[in-house]
Amino acid sequence: MSLKKKIGTGFIVLGLASVGFIAFKSMETSVPAKESTVLSAYANIALSNFTDSKESAVALRDALEAFTANPTDGTLKSAKTAYVTARKVYQQTEAFRFGNPTVDDFEGKVNAWPLDEGLIDYVDVSYGKISENNPFYTANIIANKMIKVAGKSIDASTINGDLLRNFQEIEEVESNVATGYHAIEFLLWGQDLNGNMPGAGMRPPSDYAKGADCTGGNCDRRGAYLMAAADVLIEDLNGIIGEWEFDGKGRKDLDVNGVSAIVTGLGSLTYGELAGERTKLGLMLGDPEEEHDCFSDLTHVSHFYNVQGVKNVYYGKYESAYGNSVDGDSVRDLIMAKNPDLTSELDMKVEKLMETAKTMYDRAEDGEAFDVMIAKGNTAGNKIVQNFVDSLVDFSKSLQKSLTALNLNGVEFEGSDSLDNPGKVGS
Repeated sequence: MSLKKKIGTGFIVLGLASVGFIAFKSMETSVPAKESTVLSAYANIALSNFTDSKESAVALRDALEAFTANPTDGTLKSAKTAYVTARKVYQQTEAFRFGNPTVDDFEGKVNAWPLDEGLIDYVDVSYGKISENNPFYTANIIANKMIKVAGKSIDASTINGDLLRNFQEIEEVESNVATGYHAIEFLLWGQDLNGNMPGAGMRPPSDYAKGADCTGGNCDRRGAYLMAAADVLIEDLNGIIGEWEFDGKGRKDLDVNGVSAIVTGLGSLTYGELAGERTKLGLMLGDPEEEHDCFSDLTHVSHFYNVQGVKNVYYGKYESAYGNSVDGDSVRDLIMAKNPDLTSELDMKVEKLMETAKTMYDRAEDGEAFDVMIAKGNTAGNKIVQNFVDSLVDFSKSLQKSLTALNLNGVEFEGSDSLDNPGKVGS
């Protein structure tokens, strides 16, 4: 696994729209954007996006409740559809990471990855029984009412939110993920045992059946875990919503950190995290375990909407399906006031970024998922992923020029060995 490092130059990338292109604001405005109005719009987008994430999580919970009450192919399909919708909304919020300590403190509760699934439920024999790095590697909360691991005895007879929170990153092992979207993903899809071949996880609905129809054992506890995970997700999202309300810590942090928080967040997500750790690394290794949504084969969805979130912030515009749309001043407006030529350059490069991201998304929707695209020997798939990486990096190099215009000196963004020190990858 490669190591992340800090880089001292600005790498920032714009995002893409899920449908079409949003119209640019007029380049001639009677009142130039001010930092205060840009920060206000940014905070309002954060509040709206997290609020929508909560709303979509509530809809997901309703679908999960219907599924666990009547586990059929149809109700499982509906639950998965609700999960995909929730991911599309939430993944846009990652544009607020890295530059905002409040979001960074929260994000691991709901979106931690990778996940050692043996902590939660049964796994295939190929998974193995032990891990040198994780004593809870196969604790199997669902199958065991009393868990004795690493000198600890934990009463797991009642599966509820408190129990799940107790196991989240237990023993300070980051892959002990007991809560959040990816725990729910695993409980809906199960393990993806297809490697770089087509196909996602194939958990049967009978894993939640009653009585003799139950497969996988412990169907009642599995259902209880799924519902508890949904409840915890909603509770956590409610918590971060409060941080972005008008007296919340997110806004107070933003008052202190200013525009540098916006630029740092966009730069770290798009360069080190998205282009590097989540995309280029998997491409270099050809390893399906490096895909971000490995149970459901929805990595393309996560990447696409990460970029959409960056676009929301860059343009100061967020389009909501729940009545929480925002349209305000943006960091792009600040750059325009200082360097119109650079803004035009950035606008052209964001079009290219949108194009490459959409191409990758469409290929996955047509049946070739991210883990297949990154496989060794898949020349066409590799090229599509590499084009996405290249467009992220290319745009970031142009946006780096804005740091001088915005007087953002000494800003640091996350880097990645996969981009900065490829010789260290796999060593």
